[in-house]
Amino acid sequence: MLGDLHGEGLIIHHWDTDGLCSAALLLEYLKPRSLVNMCPTIGAFYLTEQEIDYAGGFDYVIVADMALPEADVQRVSEEARVVVFDHHHQKPIQSVEHINPVAHGADAEDYPSCTWVVKEKLGLPLSMHVALGFIGDREHRIMENPRFKKITEKCLSDDGVTFDEALTLVGLIDSSYKVGDRKAVEEAPRLLRGYTKPDDIRGNSRWRENMRLFQEKLGEILAEPPEDEDGVLYKRLDIGYAIISAVTRKLAWGTRQDTVVVNTGFFPSHDQLYSRSTRLDMQPMIERAKELGFNAGGKEDVLGAIVPKDMTESFVEELYRFFKEK
Repeated sequence: MLGDLHGEGLIIHHWDTDGLCSAALLLEYLKPRSLVNMCPTIGAFYLTEQEIDYAGGFDYVIVADMALPEADVQRVSEEARVVVFDHHHQKPIQSVEHINPVAHGADAEDYPSCTWVVKEKLGLPLSMHVALGFIGDREHRIMENPRFKKITEKCLSDDGVTFDEALTLVGLIDSSYKVGDRKAVEEAPRLLRGYTKPDDIRGNSRWRENMRLFQEKLGEILAEPPEDEDGVLYKRLDIGYAIISAVTRKLAWGTRQDTVVVNTGFFPSHDQLYSRSTRLDMQPMIERAKELGFNAGGKEDVLGAIVPKDMTESFVEELYRFFKEK
């Protein structure tokens, strides 16, 4: 279905392992077409005016693993053909080719990563890149899904790595965005396209150094326990690293408690907010965040939002009420 793409193309992808591996799969599938790739501003789930203008200069744009605001996608589609591959909760976008089974009513457990959507839609074989996408997004929870537990075990066995070693590979790929190294993020899909063995990923010295820096900072943050208010964990950060997702995941999955984390140090006028639950569907709060005008998105168990600083406290209070009333 991508065979009729012609001219100059752009892939806009998320900055994490799933997005980078999805972009790598697409680059390989679409060779030898003329393609460039970019990620939006790290931590921002939308396109800036400059990024929209840049994307509109291409003949076609492929969005991978990003539930961008519908208005942003439609503006790009006025100038270029747009194809979206995704697996996040989002309403179908009618004006473009929106390949997101979850948006069209499928169970999110059947599509744990964008790499899996790309694989299924394009008829690709199971590979290390596909598996790292859903291992990166789900970590140990992928092994709670009977179907994907078997798929994961088969793929890891073929590559000769354990699950913990696969998590280390994900950590290496993710390390660049977590320390704000956007150049390394945008280089990653083309590197990954050529990486055929786990040792190729392990051998990237830039990723190893970024991972060392990140783990050092994450350890410092997690050494200070979060607040616990009636069973809901809350942690406040003030840091320029893209670390909020990892902190939220560690707290929520390590304790099985509902968790809210706010980072006041990433954007000058807005706060980053992440919230996870291991027992509730977060979709109602994702929709509530969008109603309030926030740039927000997520999946069944996670909400991510960029919130104006003067609205952060009130939205955190809404999250507390949501958790306590369920």
